[in-house]
Amino acid sequence: MALPRRRHQHHNRTRCLIPAISAVSAALVLLFFCFSFLVPSPGDSDHFHHTRHYSSVNDGVGEGNEVPVFRVPMSGGVYDRDIWTSKNAQFYYGCSNSSSKFAKAEDVTPPNRYLAIATSGGLNQQRTGITDAVVAARMLNATLIVPILDKKSFWKDNSNFSEIFNVDWFISYLAKDVEIIKDLPRRRGRIWAPYTMRVPRKCNDKCYTSRVLPVLLKKRAVMLTKFDYRLANKLETDLQKLRCRVNYHALKFTDPILEMGAKLVQRMRMSTKHYIALHLRFEPDMLAFSGCYYGGGEKERRELGKIRKRWKTLHISNPDRGRRQGRCPLTPEEVGLMLRALGYSRDTHIYAASGEVYGGEETLAPLKALFPNFYSKDTISRKQELEPFSAFSSRMAALDFIVCDESDVFVTNNNGNMAKILAGRRRYFGHKPTIRPNAKKLYRLFLNRDNMTWGEFASKVRKFQRGFLGEPKEVRPGRGEFHENPSTCICEDSEAIEKMDIGLLKRGKGNITIKKDTDITSGSQNMDDDLEWSDPEDDEDLSKEQGKVLYNQTSLDYDALMSEEPELDELLSD
Repeated sequence: MALPRRRHQHHNRTRCLIPAISAVSAALVLLFFCFSFLVPSPGDSDHFHHTRHYSSVNDGVGEGNEVPVFRVPMSGGVYDRDIWTSKNAQFYYGCSNSSSKFAKAEDVTPPNRYLAIATSGGLNQQRTGITDAVVAARMLNATLIVPILDKKSFWKDNSNFSEIFNVDWFISYLAKDVEIIKDLPRRRGRIWAPYTMRVPRKCNDKCYTSRVLPVLLKKRAVMLTKFDYRLANKLETDLQKLRCRVNYHALKFTDPILEMGAKLVQRMRMSTKHYIALHLRFEPDMLAFSGCYYGGGEKERRELGKIRKRWKTLHISNPDRGRRQGRCPLTPEEVGLMLRALGYSRDTHIYAASGEVYGGEETLAPLKALFPNFYSKDTISRKQELEPFSAFSSRMAALDFIVCDESDVFVTNNNGNMAKILAGRRRYFGHKPTIRPNAKKLYRLFLNRDNMTWGEFASKVRKFQRGFLGEPKEVRPGRGEFHENPSTCICEDSEAIEKMDIGLLKRGKGNITIKKDTDITSGSQNMDDDLEWSDPEDDEDLSKEQGKVLYNQTSLDYDALMSEEPELDELLSD
């Protein structure tokens, strides 16, 4: 009897231990799971393909743990500046009126002298060509034919000028500056074919006078082909101001584009007071041409290497050097971390203007985790609404342009044409915040972020981004492309400064000081050394003239590639 009783008691004890063991095991598994979230992943150059889970906890170091824990907080933090406005912006305004010395077009334009231009690239690259064409016509005292848009490039958009821009407004607004007509008049009752030629990049007034004017006087009508960035960056003041009148006032989208763009802006503002517009360039073709490497291993090298073979003129690049020099676009994750470090909280609404993203949703996942309120024109509109535009890449790009232009903050991960044009436009119209990554400094910071706390990381991001936020006097006059930094067309509001001075004196605080330390900071903003992709065809033309090869394997030009090879000159820059 005793033996069965002991067996029964042992069986009861064992049965009681099973739930206890199960509970302990479950606790250990849960502890391991939590610990795996807290331990930072190894920091290396392959961080682009490692999807992180961003927790909304306070920054800090674990108790008794000497290793910093990189945790992104939920809030944007408290900073000593308004993240939705530019400091001292109220003291500057866009000014593009001509001087009294600038003669009227009717007084300087002789009859039978016509200039036509054929633009190159996507919407924004063509916009620079149109702007510069008006100035070129003025320098040559010629009547300008409404520009012909590029229909053969990668974008394959067969839209005419009048289907994107308000052509009647364009002609009437510039009537005092340049005579513009819609079509070349017939000659002796027949269609007149203009003489075609091309001018070098950055051609100045003397260049046009010596190269184009003699041909124009002889042929009466000249067409300049592949017209993009064919005008010098530095011109006399009245010509620079004419550039601004064209770009910021005369070029107005058609009513259907403006109306749809206004709807998109309204929908972005329906649930939030402020929103950020992000121009995200991370297409496979762009990454392939840049030669940059983002940690995707052999798969990435193979896929992008295959695309890269399309361009016979490309030299073997050094991907690591490109990233170190800040010549590679930031990844979506890096853009998100930069914005959070600058004070934009998790509930900030973001409108993304982008094409196909390399890696798809997997690449976008970390950015969306940091900013869940993530939208695009496709997500805030119905398919039927976009149908009139969807078959035309330039019209779709125009919609993105409007939403980005109207945003409270504009951010870009690249230095393409749209980024440059919008940066200049936002400076002209009140210095609205425009964030351009200081990629050279941020690269190492992103690489080593697992070795620091969030507070340390955010502090360094804010330090490195001084001079890259779109504030007044941030870039020295004459630096970079004029379309990006239209310094000639930015004037000080002396009355506003005087009123502020008087107000401060009354309160006994002395005169106002408009800080110019950003001029010093912007010394590191190497706008002249930005990633630019040279046009091999232009290089060949110039090398024949100058007796030397000008192609530089380290000079990458997003703005143009020769059209005879896969026509991606504007794909990589718009």
